Amino acid sequence: MYFIIQLPVLLFSVILHEYAHGWMAERHGDDTARIMGRLTFNPIPHIDVFGTIILPVLAVMTGAPIFGWAKPVPVNPYRLNDPHRDMIWVSLAGPGANILLALLASLAMWLLRSYPAFPPIIGISLYDLLKLILVINIILPVFNLFPVPPLDGSKVLMGILPRDLAYKYSQLEPYGFFIIIILLYMGVFWRILGPIVNYLITLLGG
Repeated sequence: MYFIIQLPVLLFSVILHEYAHGWMAERHGDDTARIMGRLTFNPIPHIDVFGTIILPVLAVMTGAPIFGWAKPVPVNPYRLNDPHRDMIWVSLAGPGANILLALLASLAMWLLRSYPAFPPIIGISLYDLLKLILVINIILPVFNLFPVPPLDGSKVLMGILPRDLAYKYSQLEPYGFFIIIILLYMGVFWRILGPIVNYLITLLGG
């Protein structure tokens, strides 16, 4: 039953993540996302069968933290004002949007604890919803900032590296999906990222 609440929160969070990428790209000169109809909160254009449906269901079935991804928003780096620099901002925009949402959820949780304005049943339910928003929007940016192509962390790293090294690093991208699946299956991701996620959730009052 809890899954019925988890999935819409996850769906909104991954759509916000991708929308932020497209929005930032447009601010820096590339309107590809708008042309392709991806600057929208309509979930249909953003759904990735594996990342938005299958993976969250598998996570719930196995007791793993629920997470996933939406279909990546198209970005044409050659249309950016400064491709090497601007890709850093575009890549950070998605995780940044999730972190902002987590901070807002944390603030709302603090207000709910400090100034209870709802009957207990409604208050507890709202608090649990806010905590779910907080948790998902901490997991998503931490996961996405892992430096494995095509995750956002890899693109930030490519923007920092010298251009020749960035190009060589980008050659991993065709194999990135399989690397991610293997790391997930072996539990490597959560062994590395789990302590970071737990620390941030505790820090923000979750």
